[in-house]
Amino acid sequence: MLVKFGGGVLAASGSIGGQTFARNRSGNYVRSRTKPVNPNTARQQAVRSNMTGSTGRWSSTLTALQRAEWATYAAAIAWQNKLGETIKLTGFNHYVRSATSLLAAGGVVVDDGPAILSLPDGDPLVAVTALATGQALSVSFDDSLPWLDEDGAHMVVQMGTPQNITRNFFNGPWRQAGVIDGDGTTAPTTPQAMTAPFAIQEGQLVYFQFRIIRADGRVSQTFRTSATVGA
Repeated sequence: MLVKFGGGVLAASGSIGGQTFARNRSGNYVRSRTKPVNPNTARQQAVRSNMTGSTGRWSSTLTALQRAEWATYAAAIAWQNKLGETIKLTGFNHYVRSATSLLAAGGVVVDDGPAILSLPDGDPLVAVTALATGQALSVSFDDSLPWLDEDGAHMVVQMGTPQNITRNFFNGPWRQAGVIDGDGTTAPTTPQAMTAPFAIQEGQLVYFQFRIIRADGRVSQTFRTSATVGA
């Protein structure tokens, strides 16, 4: 639970009692707190396993020097919390974020802290065409970006549950649609074909979010786009 005080409470994020405080593009709002359902699916188990393995690896596998490298990286990275305030995460936070992202992408965990002290850039040109026929997705991207020529780099593509065309805000749930792998010999070409992880129908609105993971383990902020499903 995050609360920002001023002449009273200026902003809040999280849950307390039976209420959840949050913010969307229209401003702050409060809703009744709901207890999430835990179906314990294979996907959930995989995420939990990745998290458990990554946190354990930090303490049992990384050397003191490697942990210090991640701490140096973390000290250079500005981050925004749910209240929009600029904060600094810890080296542990950045390492676990990197390791879990790489494992989810089918990549190899990078234990050495990054030498480049900045987050990777996103891709402002990314776009998705979604078709109900064949449940097909076509992901286009800027093929001049450096991650495409790196072995061990990836762009992770996630799709949200289909929405009514009038929906103008979406923040999950998300499911992985696919991963585009960088290749130092033959870089992937745009567009790339994927299959929608949720069933889609013509006229629905679908949101997508992406992360770029560089070969040195750095993970970009998420960036998003949306598409109206065609026939």
